[in-house]
Amino acid sequence: MVVSMSKKLNLKEYISSQQKKQQYVNQMFATIAPRYDFVTALLSYGMDRGWKRKLIERLNLKGDEQALDLACGTGEITLALGERLPTGEACGLDITQAMLKIAEHKRQRRKVSNVCFFQADLMQLPFTDASFDCVTCGYALRNVPDVALALVEIKRVLKPSGRFCSLDFAHPDSRLYRWLYLRYLIVVGSTLGYLLHGDPDIYRYIPESLKLYPGQRGVQELMDRFGFVETGFLEFGRGIMAINYGVKPC
Repeated sequence: MVVSMSKKLNLKEYISSQQKKQQYVNQMFATIAPRYDFVTALLSYGMDRGWKRKLIERLNLKGDEQALDLACGTGEITLALGERLPTGEACGLDITQAMLKIAEHKRQRRKVSNVCFFQADLMQLPFTDASFDCVTCGYALRNVPDVALALVEIKRVLKPSGRFCSLDFAHPDSRLYRWLYLRYLIVVGSTLGYLLHGDPDIYRYIPESLKLYPGQRGVQELMDRFGFVETGFLEFGRGIMAINYGVKPC
């Protein structure tokens, strides 16, 4: 029997609180894990793979790097990194065990030997300072309790000159386009949530979290504030998605 998450945790109440947001996100991703890849492809009209490919291209990998993929979910970015690192390694980290099980199954099926997965919280990374040449995340910063503190932690584990790239939903410049975009996410997300999980609030989390997220410009400002250099962003779909990027200074 499907138990509605909305009966347990109030969406707006929980995601507007730093203390409660992590609890909501953890429970939500544990629920949607089996359908995550399907819904991601559906909501993006299949463009998600291309966006992730652009993220990896932005890293300018040489092939021997140590890479960390945060909130790795079902492992798509982590595995793609591993395949681009013939003499390097990629580590995927996620707080949701159900996601990591799917990721590990993919790793074994695709026979990628230089990839490993860990269960941990990206707000408290279990790595020493300056451990990685690059850090990536897909749809992660929007979900953390505190974006600023997450960026501080990411910078800590990067080596000097290490690169960071983050793919996430973004804020279009046009207010009308942004309104239409949010309405699309609400209507389609509610329908998918009801059909797949019996809970319309599950995928309505995306537009609600986006309202509180600083967006591509706000993330760049935070990266600048916390000492990243060469910061910027790439936009897709007139600003509905974006890749933020930056470098840890030497």
